[in-house]
Amino acid sequence: MIIGGTPTERLTAFSDGVFSVIITIMVLDLKPPAQAKLSALLPLWPTALSYAVSYLFVAIIWINHHRLLLFARDATPKLMWWNFAHLFMTSFIPFSTAWIADTRLAAGPVLLYAAVFVMINIAFLGYQQEALSQASGGEVSPATRRFTRVRALMTLGIFATAACAAYWFPWFGFGLVCCVLLVYMRPQVPGEGLETHRRSRRLKSSHLPDTNAEREAS
Repeated sequence: MIIGGTPTERLTAFSDGVFSVIITIMVLDLKPPAQAKLSALLPLWPTALSYAVSYLFVAIIWINHHRLLLFARDATPKLMWWNFAHLFMTSFIPFSTAWIADTRLAAGPVLLYAAVFVMINIAFLGYQQEALSQASGGEVSPATRRFTRVRALMTLGIFATAACAAYWFPWFGFGLVCCVLLVYMRPQVPGEGLETHRRSRRLKSSHLPDTNAEREAS
């Protein structure tokens, strides 16, 4: 493993591929009813509900994952391991989603579903901390750092509460999990506009060799 010099583009491409596989697995779990009637779709409401919630969560996870990588200049070993841990925990979403759908939101499956998001959030906190540690003060303000940390800790607490409550009240636990979606429903996410900033930084760096050559020639 090369320390501190691997481009983040390879890390981004690999992570995007994992997210694509996760969504594909969830889609493959959607089985059509055997009867050729619209009424046959009604018993499939647990599958539709769990799929919609999980799909939104995967979208939220990918958006935050993508934005945080914009801050990282190097794919350090620590960043890569936190990224692998984050992807590993996220890969359990299709399994837990299929289980709560097949059991119609029973207590045990909902508890596991919430517990999976607890582990995802723990891994995300480490991944977020490592990615933001590479950002300068001009790129990430102290207010943004506090906001991202508080939001991650708050959602971690909600998921942990949902896992505990699901043992006795599975519907309430699942409702708490869904409430986390509201926390992330905001117009912008931290890192908005960094894509343009990163492109401009690359453009400037690409012109540096030409400038140095001109100085040597003069």
